Amino acid sequence: MSYLPDFSVLLKSGSRVVREGAEYVIEDRLVGVVTAPSGQIVGCDPLTDAREVLPFIVTVPPGRYELRAWVASIHQGISGTDIRTVALQLVVSAQPTMRWELAVTEGQDLADLGPDGFFGYPVDAGVGTLADLVAVRALADWDFDRLDDVYIPPQVPAAPAPIDAITDEATEANVITVSSGWGDGVYPTFVGRAADGHVTAFVTDFMVIPESAAKV
Repeated sequence: MSYLPDFSVLLKSGSRVVREGAEYVIEDRLVGVVTAPSGQIVGCDPLTDAREVLPFIVTVPPGRYELRAWVASIHQGISGTDIRTVALQLVVSAQPTMRWELAVTEGQDLADLGPDGFFGYPVDAGVGTLADLVAVRALADWDFDRLDDVYIPPQVPAAPAPIDAITDEATEANVITVSSGWGDGVYPTFVGRAADGHVTAFVTDFMVIPESAAKV
């Protein structure tokens, strides 16, 4: 079976877990509304991979969808408190999520994965997004100076550090970036489905909370 996080912890405001002397307290924050003119959803680091990234095979109806960041306040003895983005959730439906599946792009086959394996998108600039393909492709045409002015602040604020900008004026499609967990890496995205099979959400797991963490 491929990797699957514990969403009962990851997506529950106020949940607490402990691992190796560290306590993780989870809260959710609305970081904006994603305009999705095509309904083709992309998970990526848009500052480094906007031109090449492929959309997920699962699509949603064109529309506007809340984007929520799930952050952890991490308490570890005298080291103080650190705040990290643990997950990014594109909310598609208010229906309860009954099952989760790994989000894949064209050419990715779950049968190729070993135990606890996953497909994910690479992060090289410390940020991630869930956005419409139209918005991400438009961002790929920005020159570095414009990208720098809009998406690279002189001093990065505390997680989730959202930055929201319209990248395609014709459709008003936008890209909202958030800080990605501990930084660079490869992170999986999952599709939630309701009992009737309809999509409820896309969630990127930034893999901050150790899988074996114990609930408190």
